[in-house]
Amino acid sequence: MDKLKSLQTFVRIADLGSLTAAAASLGTSAPSVVRQLAALEHHLGTRLFQRTTRRVTLTAEGRSYLARCREVLALLAEAETALQAEGGEVRGHLTITAPVMFGEQHVAAVVATFVQQHPQVSVELLLLDRYVNLVEEGVDAGIRIGELADSTLVATRLGAVRPLVVASPSWLKRHAAPTHPEQLREAECISFSGERECDWVFVRDGRRSRVSVRGRLGFNHPGAALRACEAGAGIGWFLSYQVRDALRCGRLKVVLPEFGTSSQAVQWVMPQARLVPARLRAFADVAAKALRPVVAV
Repeated sequence: MDKLKSLQTFVRIADLGSLTAAAASLGTSAPSVVRQLAALEHHLGTRLFQRTTRRVTLTAEGRSYLARCREVLALLAEAETALQAEGGEVRGHLTITAPVMFGEQHVAAVVATFVQQHPQVSVELLLLDRYVNLVEEGVDAGIRIGELADSTLVATRLGAVRPLVVASPSWLKRHAAPTHPEQLREAECISFSGERECDWVFVRDGRRSRVSVRGRLGFNHPGAALRACEAGAGIGWFLSYQVRDALRCGRLKVVLPEFGTSSQAVQWVMPQARLVPARLRAFADVAAKALRPVVAV
């Protein structure tokens, strides 16, 4: 029995709560995972999981053993990290995720710079506008915008962004600019939520108000919605980083500036771990330095 492989398999099963999910995550077959677990339990002389047809849950012995296994694997990772540091060069593979538009505008450049600085590191950047389960999907770390629902993640705040209501100069020439959010109900608004009707939330004097807006244009990607807004197709609702360049160049103007919106945190997130590989620590440092000015408030 390969004890190290068995420990890694046991921890992955515990993290994912499924033999099938653990097998997929480890790039092996479910029967192989079952055999490794059975061999480990036989070696220990105790059952580590209670099994049902859909899920596995740790026994009391399994929970105790899991904590020790994490310590052992962390020590091994620490030894590897120390050797990498001594060698003076980080190496290995990283998988990073970010929202699509934020990744296109900012994270892609960070990745390109990082791999040029570290020839022994490869990076895969996954740009997705959906929740990504870092553990289940084998992702090392990522950028998240908004509330952090998963308490098992370690988060480092980089800054914040906030929604802005904007329109192009050409649209504002053809239409009277709204002076109150309620007027947006009758305006031609652009959506990228996948539906042509959505709610925009404003904050003034500590009070929140929700306005239902609609329009003839709906997009499934903010970049396309932004191009339509710049072309004068209607009023848009975008995060500040998305319209930063357009505002600076005058392609868009802020509408209803006296009505505020709630800021959303931009965070660097990783699964909980006692030790972080040198390559991930190095990338996190580069990313934080490059991204903090972008999301400073």
